[in-house]
Amino acid sequence: MFEYLGDRLSTAIKNIKGLGKITEENISDAMREIRMALLEADVNYEVVKEFTNNVKEKVLGEEVGKSLRPDEVFIKVVKDELITLLGKENVPLEINKKPTVIMLVGLQGSGKTTTAGKIANLVRKKYHKKPLLVAGDIYRPAAIDQLEVIGKELNIEVFKKDSKDVTKIVDEALKYANENKYDFIIIDTAGRLQINDELMEELKSIENNFDLSEKILVLDAMMGQDAINVINGFNEKLNLTGAILTKMDSNTKGGVALCVRHLTNIPIKFICDSEKMDGISEFNSERMAERILDMGDLLSVAEKVEGLMDEEEAKDQISKIRKGSYNLDDFLNNLKAIKKLGPLENILKLLPGARKMGLNNININPKEMAHIEAIILSMTPYERKNPEILKASRKQRIAKGSGRSVEEINKLLNQFENMKKMMKSFTSGNMQLPF
Repeated sequence: MFEYLGDRLSTAIKNIKGLGKITEENISDAMREIRMALLEADVNYEVVKEFTNNVKEKVLGEEVGKSLRPDEVFIKVVKDELITLLGKENVPLEINKKPTVIMLVGLQGSGKTTTAGKIANLVRKKYHKKPLLVAGDIYRPAAIDQLEVIGKELNIEVFKKDSKDVTKIVDEALKYANENKYDFIIIDTAGRLQINDELMEELKSIENNFDLSEKILVLDAMMGQDAINVINGFNEKLNLTGAILTKMDSNTKGGVALCVRHLTNIPIKFICDSEKMDGISEFNSERMAERILDMGDLLSVAEKVEGLMDEEEAKDQISKIRKGSYNLDDFLNNLKAIKKLGPLENILKLLPGARKMGLNNININPKEMAHIEAIILSMTPYERKNPEILKASRKQRIAKGSGRSVEEINKLLNQFENMKKMMKSFTSGNMQLPF
């Protein structure tokens, strides 16, 4: 997400490098580049105007000290202003009410039903909740079937009722949840192709009759500036508590994310950046600003890998890397753990400088990872611990056992050595990428 916008902003910042000091004249090209980048990313014109004026004013007012170069000052100001646009105060999802009841609303095709499953999956994993999905979309053909498929995939119960009265369905769902100790209820409601009175009255009825913890608008990030009208239309009737941006993994320009909080004061709660059920992230404005500026998002990486290995295992791995004793057995175990995270490309995109290194455009074929596993498993335990002993005859035997070529084995061993060097640099704090 934000690759295009981020690349354009990086180009603007490059224009500042090498300057002895910042003046209105020598930052004019950079400011023009930023203005065009934001407009082309579908950011509202008034927001762009306010943002660029604030950046210009603050950059010219900043003192460039001995410890900060002009380009570093410029980046700091741009980052701070991006955070202001996205919302300085992050508003997390309400999870402490007993029970927590959230209603998802939105237009048809925004991704409400899938998002309901993603939230249920997240609160169960992260907050140890017992979620119940409520099928409240009684109009769209197969909407209830879709929610049941998601529920079955996640092993999360779906409450449904053969009724055309959504208020009655929600009432019975809450009674069922209380009887069966469900503490997090997610109501999936009907969408429309456009905002209309019938839709709003139905949602208003649910709001008036039940104690809802959250009323969240699910919004397609590809909508562009029209998204603001949709937010305002729903908020006028429902008093929304937040928004979720879906389809942030697509080629969307992402400008809507920079406008939502600033123009409507509705906080973004989550972004969905994958079709998988774990493809949802809690929104954090500082992390998002850092992603836009290609500074990476290592905290999100840490959250994704949390739980794949315990603290002692992690310490043991770091010790091996520092000592140079990290071997192919360790690598195989890490590879198996990484596969649980989903597509590796999504992790690489979160690393600092990912766009600069071209990691944002990498496509990793899952079959290639399977081939690597086959090669390593065709080695003896001694060979995996001591890969330096692998000479021609051993490689030929491994090639036959794994069904791969000797060239592929050589390639894997070279990549493994380069990776060991890179990981050692990471742990020593002297990062030098081998490419």
